[in-house]
Amino acid sequence: MLKNKLPPVTMVNVGRLTRISTGLALLVMAFGCAAPLSGNAVKTGSALKPALPDPATYQRAVNSAVRSAEDRASDNTRKPLAFLAFAGVAPGMQVLDIAAGGGNTSQLMALVVGNGGKVYAQGPAARAALAERLSGTAQPNIVPVVRPYDDPVPPGTPPLDLVTINLNYHDIANLPLDRVRMDRRLFEALKPGGHVVVIDHAAAPGTSLRDSRGLHRIDEALVRSDFEQAGFRLEASADSWRNPADTHQQKSYDMKEPTDRFALRFVKPAS
Repeated sequence: MLKNKLPPVTMVNVGRLTRISTGLALLVMAFGCAAPLSGNAVKTGSALKPALPDPATYQRAVNSAVRSAEDRASDNTRKPLAFLAFAGVAPGMQVLDIAAGGGNTSQLMALVVGNGGKVYAQGPAARAALAERLSGTAQPNIVPVVRPYDDPVPPGTPPLDLVTINLNYHDIANLPLDRVRMDRRLFEALKPGGHVVVIDHAAAPGTSLRDSRGLHRIDEALVRSDFEQAGFRLEASADSWRNPADTHQQKSYDMKEPTDRFALRFVKPAS
C-alpha cells in the first residue's frame, strides 16, 4: 500500500463535484477505469487504458536508486506518489513531459512506464542537467526532445497517452508565443481519451497573468480557459498540493513553506 496518505481528489462530472477518498479509490479515479489490479497495460480503440498498477509500482519508482539526492529532497513538496496517481501513469504509456528541465519528473515517469513505454523530455534547448542525469543510468525509454514550446511534439512521435506540465506553465506564459496554439498542438498529439496534467503555483484568483513574471504564479482559471479553448475538457482537480496558508503574495521560489499549488487533469474527448 502507499505509505503516504493521498488527499482527496475532486472529480468534475457534468457540473457536479464528487469527492473521492484515498487509496485505491484515488487510483481508480486517476485512470478513469476500474480494471483489475495488474502491471499490464491494455489497448482500447483510443488512448491507452491501463490496468491499474499495484500501488507498490509507484513506491518502487519513488524509491529507485537512480533518483538523485536532490530529487528525494524535493519529494516533500512535489509529492511524487500523489503525482503519479493523479496523472494515471502506467506501464506502456507514451508520455510527453513539457519543460522537463533537469528531468526529475521525466525520470520518475520513465521508471513506471517501463521498457514498453517512452517519456519524451521536452525543452526549448539542450539541458546539461538532463544529459548528466541520463549519463549516470541506463534508461533508453527517456528521449530528450529539443523543440519550441509552441510546437513541442517532434515529427514521428507516436500518438501520446499523457502530457505533463509540472510547475512550468507560468513560465511558458511569459514567453512571446501563442499558448493556445501550443495547447492545440498537444490536443492533436494525444490519442482520444488522452490526458494533460498541469500542476503550478497558484496566483490569487482573478489575476490572470499579472503575477506570472514577478511572483512566478499563475491564475488557475486562466490555465483552465487556455486548455478548454484548445478543445480539452477538465476531468478532475486535486487538493494534494494545496496550502491554504499561502497568501499568494510571495515569489513562489522565496516561500519557506510549500506554495499553494493547483492540479488540473484535462482529457481529449473521445468524440
